[in-house]
Order: sequence, then structure tokens, then C-alpha cells
Amino acid sequence: MANRRRLRPSQWAGLIVGGLAILLAGAWLVLRVPDIEVATLRAKYGGPPSQFVEVLPGLTVHLRDEGPRDAPVLVLLHGSDASLHTWQPWVDRLSGRFRIVRFDLPGHGLTGPDPKRDYSTAHYVAVVDAVARALQLQRFALAGNSMGGGVAWRYAAAHPDTVSALILVDASGAPYKGGDKIPLGFRLARLPVVQDVVGGLLPRSLVASSLRGVVSNQAIVTPAMIDRYWELLRYPGERSATIDRLSLPYPQPAPDALQRLTMPTLILWGREDRVIPVASTAWFQHGIPQSRTIVYDHVGHLPMEEVPDRSAAEVAAFLTATAASSARDSAPSPRVLAG
Repeated sequence: MANRRRLRPSQWAGLIVGGLAILLAGAWLVLRVPDIEVATLRAKYGGPPSQFVEVLPGLTVHLRDEGPRDAPVLVLLHGSDASLHTWQPWVDRLSGRFRIVRFDLPGHGLTGPDPKRDYSTAHYVAVVDAVARALQLQRFALAGNSMGGGVAWRYAAAHPDTVSALILVDASGAPYKGGDKIPLGFRLARLPVVQDVVGGLLPRSLVASSLRGVVSNQAIVTPAMIDRYWELLRYPGERSATIDRLSLPYPQPAPDALQRLTMPTLILWGREDRVIPVASTAWFQHGIPQSRTIVYDHVGHLPMEEVPDRSAAEVAAFLTATAASSARDSAPSPRVLAG
């Protein structure tokens, strides 16, 4: 009998890599989902009261500015792979009492990719400032969910005189512990070999399972919600933008990162959050002196959508109390008349 030829380890490695390449190529051919034309997406998701405003050279932002012009201003920042639509439940409940500004950050929604492919937190902070300047917002309350929460507190730290109150909703930014498991999406995004392939794969079922995985209240994951996320992620260049953003290193905060947050702060969190654990509230509450935390049972990563009545009521009460306190502090001291 002829001797069987034994493969060397390097040859086995080559076969494995080649097999994976074939599998990825096959998956790309079968599961590849094309982009959707910008005009089609704008027609469906960018109707009134949407505006498209150039806030920086080459960067046109999709935003909505609603509510009374003379009311206190509340600016809302969405999370990763979301859009301004995630705040609709709060807008429905609060826009009669507040002027609410929300917009799609670069690489999200109808804003589309950043012209310089800059998806750093520092750039997002600059975009928030550019939107505020474009709308001539002098002072406002600022709220952010998840990634948007991380942008919100960093903006407030950089512009403490501009932010009257801060609302953190399952916000990112707490120190990353080395033992924590990095999510699969971040690990894939950092592998150059699979970046282009993974960027083209976006089955609707994957979006649906991802949404169901981040919330506890499953009733909010409707077909319309799944379609909105799935279709907006197919804005031309948006999937590449997501890969670029997830490839960035996690921004570890400095030990004194929260020291400039002297404004009243409301921290809202879902106890069942599997994306950013509720334990992160301790870091924010310890570092922000004027902070109050509310944790919702049976709620996941999106309290503004999972418990809109309760969360919006908490926000309204917080902002009303903050405004009243600010008015008292700014009132002139009583004059003492000589007898």
C-alpha cells in the first residue's frame, strides 16, 4: 500500500483559511443585500418635519426640530446603528411642553457617511456643537442613549455652560474592564480579511434577532421597527461606516472624566440591559455630584421605547424641577430697606 502523505501544519492552516474564504464568498453571494437609493429612503423616512442642514463643510445632517419655539430646549442623541426615530415616543409625549431637537449622527439614518470617515466620539461631540450653532441654541438640556449617551456626557463636560441638564439613558462610556467579553460585531469589524464581506451581509432576520436581543419588552419589536432599522442601515455607505466606527478602539475615560459635569443629571437604565449592564450606573452616579438614578425592572437597553410613558414622565418632572431650581438660583436677593 502506498504511504499516505501527511500534511504539514502550515498546509492544514492554508486549507482551513481557504475553506473559510470559500464559505464567506458563498455567504456573500447568497446573503448579500444591496443598498437602497437615498431618494427612496428620504421619501419614506425623511418627510415633514425633517430638515437637511449642512452643519459642517460637506456634512448635511438629517434633523427634526419640533415643539414651541419659546419652550425649554431638549436635544436627543440616538445610539449605535439607530436613528432619530428611536426618540419618537418621547417626542409624542413631550413636544407640547419642550422644543425637541433630534438628529441622525454621521454614519446613521439619513445623514449618511461622514465625508472624512471620522466616527470618533470627539468628532461626534463636534457635530453636536455644529448642530447647536446652526440652530442657534444657546442653552439646552441634553439626553443620549447608549453611544449617544457617551457623546452627550462628553459634550456636557466640554461645554458645561451650554448644557442646563443632562439625561443619560443606558449610556456608554464607563471604563471597560479587560475581562469583559468584546461583542462579536466589534471583533469582526477589526478583522481586515472579513470586513468587506461582513459589510455586505445584512439579512433582515439578523436585524430582527439583534433588536430582540437588546430589549426586554419584546412587544416593541414590530415589523415596522425591524424594517426601519434594516432599510436605514442600507443607506449607501452606511454599512462601511459601521465597520469603520466599530473598528475604533474603545475610548477609555480618564479618571477625572466626569468632574466637569456639575449640571443636574438624570440617569435612566433598564435592569435587563444586556448591552451595557446596569452596574455602569455606579460609575456615573459616583462621578456626577448632582445625579439621580432610576432603574426600570423588566426593561432592556431602550427605556424610551420600552416604557415610554414612565420614562417620559420622569424626564418631564426632572426638567421642570431643574428649571424651577435654576430660576430660584438666578432670582435677585431680596432688598433690605433701612427703617
